[in-house]
Amino acid sequence: MLPSQPLLHGAVLALAALQTLASDTFIAAVYEHAVILPDATYKPVSPDNALALMNKNMDVLEGAIKEAAQQGAHIIVTPEDGIYGWRFTRESIYPYLEDIPDPSVNWIPCTDPTRFAPAPVQERLSCMARNNSIYVVANIGDKKPCNSSDPRCPRDGRYQYNTDVVFDPEGKLVARYHKYNLFMSETQFNYPKEPEAITFETPFGRFGIFTCFDVLFHEPAVVLVSELQVDTVLFPTAWMNVLPFLTAVEFHSAWAMGMGVNFLAANTHRTSKSMTGSGIYAPDRARKYYYNMKTEDGHLLIAELDSHPHLSPASPPAVNWSLYASSVKRFSPDDHDFEGLIFHDRFTFTELTKHEGSLTVCQKDLCCHLSYEMAGKQEDEVYVLGAFDGLHVVEGQYYLQICTLLKCKSTDLNTCGQPVETAQTEFEMISLSGTFGTNYVFPEVLYSEVQLAPGEFEVLNDGRFVSKTRPTKPVVTVTLFGRWYAKDPQQPPFP
Repeated sequence: MLPSQPLLHGAVLALAALQTLASDTFIAAVYEHAVILPDATYKPVSPDNALALMNKNMDVLEGAIKEAAQQGAHIIVTPEDGIYGWRFTRESIYPYLEDIPDPSVNWIPCTDPTRFAPAPVQERLSCMARNNSIYVVANIGDKKPCNSSDPRCPRDGRYQYNTDVVFDPEGKLVARYHKYNLFMSETQFNYPKEPEAITFETPFGRFGIFTCFDVLFHEPAVVLVSELQVDTVLFPTAWMNVLPFLTAVEFHSAWAMGMGVNFLAANTHRTSKSMTGSGIYAPDRARKYYYNMKTEDGHLLIAELDSHPHLSPASPPAVNWSLYASSVKRFSPDDHDFEGLIFHDRFTFTELTKHEGSLTVCQKDLCCHLSYEMAGKQEDEVYVLGAFDGLHVVEGQYYLQICTLLKCKSTDLNTCGQPVETAQTEFEMISLSGTFGTNYVFPEVLYSEVQLAPGEFEVLNDGRFVSKTRPTKPVVTVTLFGRWYAKDPQQPPFP
């Protein structure tokens, strides 16, 4: 006797669930989206016009979601601002916002769209997840009414939040995150009253989520990994690249390695704002990444990851970041040290004048040590070893300790630290270390033409960042980017 069709379907689903539960890996996808922007206006458009613009973007995202699902992806991350863009004032963004409930309400907008206030965007995202049996991560805007009984209530009677949402393969809302560290231009949004540490469980590990600028701060980024032990971080972003250390693919891959987690970074794509750079990163290397400043196309990335990377044999060992550097003497005197600016931070530099050797440069409590051998130094290229130990105060206030080997823009030492994307000098060997006062250090390598070096460098447990084999491309920078969170200024209460 053959089983009925519903019973057979149920058995297939149960078997698939068991297979997923038994799997040590999963397939991840991120989509870099060339966002369709609204017209710049200070006046709010009608709700219908706002939804029409958002549906244009969701049409594109839906195509990427379908393609990812067809290739076996279990989850897809889409970018910050990916549904409505960023040309807004506080008033003009209002028609694009929806009231997003707490996920504890156990809601599937696709099958129950009228349960809460009108939410066509949440309904459509939920249906994309449900119809394609995939987790969908998106960034939208949340609105919450308030009144005079709340002393923090804005004058217009509502809170507006930059918000990430996650829908599971049934279309259920399983996570909602309000961005805590707003970028300086995000005046259309409010700060949440308290930082949120949002996690959710999946058959392939514990996931956490935060947004863009959050990655540079202790809350929520470090809390999710160090205290809540997530396996994978979801990261919608609208990242404007800043060479030499804060290019998206470079810093995001370094963060995954430094924190020992999977990192799924989906960026918006807008070359006029230097927005590009998405990736699927594991602690040992970048699995897939994309950086394109030449065209305005979106791009889908798909790669396999370990469900529990801290249990993987490839997971990097625990590191004492100052062990080696604290045990060695200065490799060189400071007679030829000079100062230069990188992104408004005043570094101390020393020049690499020979084809090979060992150098030291110090600033405050940080001494950076470099051993190197060049394959053949180009006479028209200058490299320096640099150190920075201090408070960065431009687009936010956070304390940095940085050791870097980098190429100068020209042979004029005054250009050292200015943005550079190309190089010709190749190295046989590089070893970089520093006397860091923090355990949060992120190792970066950037080759010529903004290329990463997956698997070509490793961190030793004594804090040395070394080339495993001869680097395969000319080097723009090799950097240890340290964040000393305990020295960050105390943040004032948010209004």
